[in-house]
Amino acid sequence: MRVSDYASMAASSLVAAPVRSCLTMLGIVIGVAAITSMAAIGAGARSKVNDQIKSFGSNVIMVNESAGSRAGSDHARRPLSLGDVAAIADLSSVELAAPSISGPGRLVHEGLSWGTTINGTTLDHFEIRCWRLSGGRFFTKEEERDAGQVVVLGSLVARKLFEKADPVGQVVRIAGAPLKIVGVLAEKGTSGADSQDDVAFVPLATARNRLIGGANGDRNAVGYILASAVSGNALGEATDDIDDLMKQRHRVVNDDDKGFRVATAASIVAAQEASTRTVSALLAAVACVSLVVGGIGIMNIMLVSVTERTREIGLRLAIGARPRDIRTQFVIEAVALCTGGGAIGVAGGFAVASLVARSADWPVVLDPLTGAGAVLFSGLVGVLFGYYPAKRAAALDPVAALRGD
Repeated sequence: MRVSDYASMAASSLVAAPVRSCLTMLGIVIGVAAITSMAAIGAGARSKVNDQIKSFGSNVIMVNESAGSRAGSDHARRPLSLGDVAAIADLSSVELAAPSISGPGRLVHEGLSWGTTINGTTLDHFEIRCWRLSGGRFFTKEEERDAGQVVVLGSLVARKLFEKADPVGQVVRIAGAPLKIVGVLAEKGTSGADSQDDVAFVPLATARNRLIGGANGDRNAVGYILASAVSGNALGEATDDIDDLMKQRHRVVNDDDKGFRVATAASIVAAQEASTRTVSALLAAVACVSLVVGGIGIMNIMLVSVTERTREIGLRLAIGARPRDIRTQFVIEAVALCTGGGAIGVAGGFAVASLVARSADWPVVLDPLTGAGAVLFSGLVGVLFGYYPAKRAAALDPVAALRGD
């Protein structure tokens, strides 16, 4: 017999019992949908991670106070300071360093208000982060020195307070102080769960003297430090140099309790990606279990089908069908159920991933090879779990089968 003949008979048998065929495919559909959605969301996560690194700055090094520092240790009483910033900027592997202090604040303009993060920093901060302007200018060195009452708005803040109007030249009030808007930043998007555009930048001295005060109540203290390496190749060297310098300046003896953390944007995002991979691996394991359960379900249904179709099998054997023909037909039926379920699962998995992406503002990337691989794998499941029932059917004695024994 030709393959087309086997396929035609298998299709006729499956169509004759549509409810049973659909229920048999269900386990495969669920398993393949889980694999497809996991792959699509995982690929989207990697794409989003790369975009976050690019938007934050692949060459950026961050120095933050460690959340795990002990209150009674020496370095806990030595916050990050302007002296640390100057020392970091003098390192040969570092191009720029910028201090920052930040805190919550509310901007008010003509009856409208918006709560955001107020970040006091220097001009170098914008160069390190590769910020661009959509309008206006950054504050000047003179405004930095003299605690000028100027502010540069993130695009989200500008949109919330002014909608489509041009905010440059307008005045907003922060903590009662009038500040002139001199610039609006170009949109950067989100970083993790936070919008990078929901921020207002003011000169460091302005934040310290008028709006926020010094970090930890110390006028010389800063909240965090941003630095940039002289090149991408020097990023590791610059990170190590900064870490060693900070240990010396803060008289650190025990690395496990040094009171500060030096990290790159890439390393922070890599940690997030590692946790994403862990979740993806768990989902993949669950999906594989679903496929195995679906395969066992197919094997059981096929065994029941052999019992129900005993007379049909006996008749076919009696009129000249070979055991190989019976075996091939049953294997094709199992493969058809699995590949059909796999195709439905791929479509369902992509639909689920798209819904998740839409609700979480998350990109979805479905590689056609992934979908094809999932369908092929489900077909392999059909071969593995359909062979035993097919072998049972082919081994029936024609006389006994005709009697229905």
